[in-house]
Amino acid sequence: MPERIITQLNTWFNRGRIVSNLEVFQDIIIISLCVGLFFVMLIRLADMFLSFLRPLDLREVTSDILFILILVELFRLLIDYLQTQKISVGAAAEITIVSALREVILRGVLEIPRDQILGISIFLLVLTMILVALPWISRFFEHVRVVTPETLTDNTDL
Repeated sequence: MPERIITQLNTWFNRGRIVSNLEVFQDIIIISLCVGLFFVMLIRLADMFLSFLRPLDLREVTSDILFILILVELFRLLIDYLQTQKISVGAAAEITIVSALREVILRGVLEIPRDQILGISIFLLVLTMILVALPWISRFFEHVRVVTPETLTDNTDL
């Protein structure tokens, strides 16, 4: 009887099974985020077209267009994550750059305090350096050998 309970517990706490179940839950969360983003995009698109019926406010239209483009890129980032199970750092940096520039465009450069302009400039500079350095970093990590418990016990490669 106790052996049966132990084997039952071992099957419940099988590491591979737990990881695969957690990955399924994670995919469900990502899919729900995709669906939510899609509906937000549709709502913002309808709101933008309805704003054309009123007198044209260029700042509002620009804001809506940039916001929809940011949502589209986030949607693509989530789709790429579902396909490859990896986050694209380059795409995330690009989305962040566009988001920061959207805020500057909306508020106007002259209306933003000097300290915030300096902070945004440094932030954009760091993101640009990440985008520029990303190909070199990825080439570096292609040549790095990953050490796993299996490779530690296998001494033939050493």
